[in-house]
Amino acid sequence: MPSFVSRVLRFILKLALGLFAAIFAVSLLLAALIVVAVSLLKSLITGRKPAPAMVFSRFQKFSPQGMWPGGPRTEGTASPARAGDVVDVEVREVRDIRSDNRLP
Repeated sequence: MPSFVSRVLRFILKLALGLFAAIFAVSLLLAALIVVAVSLLKSLITGRKPAPAMVFSRFQKFSPQGMWPGGPRTEGTASPARAGDVVDVEVREVRDIRSDNRLP
């Protein structure tokens, strides 16, 4: 008889722990859904992209191979300048400090 009672109690305990785990998982998913919804509403109201989207777009922009390795390159990826490309730079004079210290 004690083995039957212990099996029933173990089953009830496992059922209760499984139920608590399911409630915990559903509450975490619900909290994440609320955070995403609030973030999207904030981005719609302010007119700015959500922060996670900004982080991934910056990563994609400056990654030499795009967002995912082996995937197609995107327009905004950093690439070395090809021969014949025009690069606009600001001109400034660079003086050699070592030659200025010598007096003739």
